[in-house]
Amino acid sequence: MDDDGTRGVRGSSADRVPGPALPPPPTTPPRVPPPAVGPRPAAMPVEQRATRPGSASPAEQPAPGAPVDAWLRTPRPPQEPGVWRYGYTPPPPEEPEGVSNRSLLVGALISLLSALLLWSLWRNGYLPYRLVPLKLFTPGEWWNPGTSGGPRTIEGSDALTVYEAILFGLLAYGCGRIGNFSELFRRHVADRGQPFLALAAAAAAGLTQLLVWKEALPVVRPVLVLVASVAGGEIYQSQTVVNVIYAVIAAAVLYPFARLGCWRELIAGRRGSGTPAPDGTAAAPAAATSADQWPELRAAGWTDAADTLSAEVRTGRMNDVDVARLRHAWALATRRPDRLAPLAEAVLRTGGAAALHPSGHRDLPRRGARHDVLTGQVRIGRCADDPHNPYVRRGTGLALEPALLGTSLLAVGPPGAGKTARLIRPVVEALALRALAGQAAVLAVGGAGAPLGPDDAFDVVVRLGHPGSAHDIDLYGGTTDPDEAAAVLAEGLVGDVGSLDSRRAATVLAQLLGPYRAAHGHFPSVPELRELLDGTHAALAGLRASLEAAGHHAMLRELDARSRQAGGPGDPAPALADRVALLDRPAFTGFFATGPDARPFSLRALGQHPLRVRVDLPERGHAEASRLLTRLLLAQFTAITAARTDTALFACLVLDDATHAVTAETVRGIRRLRSVNAGAVLALRTVDDVPETLHTPLLGAVGCTAAFSGITTWDGKRFAEAWGKEWVETREVAQHTVFADQPFTRALHALRKLVTGKAVTTDAVTVRQVERERWSASELAYAVPAGHAVIRLATVEGEHAPPLLVHLDG
Repeated sequence: MDDDGTRGVRGSSADRVPGPALPPPPTTPPRVPPPAVGPRPAAMPVEQRATRPGSASPAEQPAPGAPVDAWLRTPRPPQEPGVWRYGYTPPPPEEPEGVSNRSLLVGALISLLSALLLWSLWRNGYLPYRLVPLKLFTPGEWWNPGTSGGPRTIEGSDALTVYEAILFGLLAYGCGRIGNFSELFRRHVADRGQPFLALAAAAAAGLTQLLVWKEALPVVRPVLVLVASVAGGEIYQSQTVVNVIYAVIAAAVLYPFARLGCWRELIAGRRGSGTPAPDGTAAAPAAATSADQWPELRAAGWTDAADTLSAEVRTGRMNDVDVARLRHAWALATRRPDRLAPLAEAVLRTGGAAALHPSGHRDLPRRGARHDVLTGQVRIGRCADDPHNPYVRRGTGLALEPALLGTSLLAVGPPGAGKTARLIRPVVEALALRALAGQAAVLAVGGAGAPLGPDDAFDVVVRLGHPGSAHDIDLYGGTTDPDEAAAVLAEGLVGDVGSLDSRRAATVLAQLLGPYRAAHGHFPSVPELRELLDGTHAALAGLRASLEAAGHHAMLRELDARSRQAGGPGDPAPALADRVALLDRPAFTGFFATGPDARPFSLRALGQHPLRVRVDLPERGHAEASRLLTRLLLAQFTAITAARTDTALFACLVLDDATHAVTAETVRGIRRLRSVNAGAVLALRTVDDVPETLHTPLLGAVGCTAAFSGITTWDGKRFAEAWGKEWVETREVAQHTVFADQPFTRALHALRKLVTGKAVTTDAVTVRQVERERWSASELAYAVPAGHAVIRLATVEGEHAPPLLVHLDG
């Protein structure tokens, strides 16, 4: 990053947007980039349902080089929290638990054999009283006397032919229903898709036609009899009429198989894939009101600007970030009517490059996750096909967005579980894209070398302890109020020390920071603050002389109070001095400058500008100092975001390692973030990295929690308690031995026991509703596969989703 030619004057104030000068807008921005393609993990049984019909396809994003207008027109229906909405297709209705394939085939075979036997008995006259129903509705002179007497006249023979056809149809229908042939067809034919479905239907149609015309199936003769009875027998004197009747019969027999085999859809699909639709056809009316035509600009009367943006989208000179940025800029301009005309003029002049981010960037250098910038979602995985997950969520994509991150997120998992690569980096990437669209500000904090993104993906990169860092961090948060600075600094320095009261520590710091600022116009640097906390005579005497010369009597009283309290029992000054000494190291020389020429980066800029900031901490050589700085940044972030008046920007702090960074005050601050359009993402190796007294408050303060594979049962117990219980239906089966009283029955039971080796028993099934934990501690510790996590989500509006087992592919 450009440091404006000043070395040792790192960063910027809150009123100045850091970063390089604005470059000229590029003429051909990249299109929507494809998702990263990497090696897929080995298939696991838990993911077998991920590609079931009705669930979203794995692509779920425009293909490489896909036009932005197609991406813009893709539907994004409102869904439950965490559902990947881009191109979402609802799953089919849940099917009841069906019978096994073996039972289905055996049942169909038995039904078919029974129907054949019954039809054979009917045709051969072995069923008594088979003609009685027919004789009740026909004249008696048509039949021979007796219940078994056959037809006497031609009319009786024709009636018997139609009667047999009707009975055959009823027998076939009953056989199909009893044998569940529809389920057999769906499971073994329809589910295999085309072209197998069409070929199987064609083969069945050919066999049926052969049986019909061989008169093995009573179809042709009954139809001819019915036509003759209606139109008269003279109609068959014309061969043309006979051919037409035969053609109608053949078509009627063929039609059901054409419907079952979806021949029409198959032919239409083949024709559609072979001959693309010409331009300007039926798709034109739909495009006239689609999202890529910018209807909000047209409704406001800015037709020229809408036409310009539509042309930019159509020609591929805009990407998804441009669309989101201009939509957001237009929404802000509608609140200030005086900004509408300048924005429209900028669109007419520069097209998709209007309302650029202060950095001049229109996209990230590269993306590693799948994003939908229009909704702010980033896809981090897919819900597994697991009984713990509701049916409607199995196989659907899981995504995070500002509405969820606004409740803050806590991720717990051992090293190597994938917290950084599969959750933290996709979230930072999504927030960086949203910052380019002018809708968010992100501060990512991690160790030096943590894969949070390349340097050119951020506006400010702070490398604490690195001599080449162009920016610095303001220890006092950019405030000019000594009391406010003392409170935040005390929380960062000794907030994790349970034996010290942070309020007393803040009082001690305020007694020194106030007089020093009154005397010098700025807060002390790290070495000066250490000397004041140590109570060095020269430092205190010099400060007293400066105050006396300037006439700051109130500040002299503050300094006198500090002198009286120094060295007393419970004085927090020595502990504060020891913590400040961690920052007063040679590696940090030149950092944390506070002089009149110093302009360190202040977190207050996050609330005013859509910045992308990354802080690299020297965890390897200065682990304790890194934890202190992490704790200080968290305290500053919660205090600054809670005090800002303009909450239009979503501000988010991402801590790749929040070990020993959470204190009682920051937990209260995290709880307040959701009301000021801000959030925090905290990653921990174990919940024990937080003081035990804060386990329950922390899990209650965050709305989103993620338990990665490999956590301990102790951590699993805390998550299980936080996620609560649910009512489930249980079935208890008890086996009771059957004792027979009759000699013959006892003999049969003895024979059965001799053959099977088991006594004859009967099952007693008890079904009841019980309340159980959604995920038990043992399940979280041992039943979560590698590469998976159990994630519970909630929105700032109060909507929530149950804990879901997710296969992470972020």
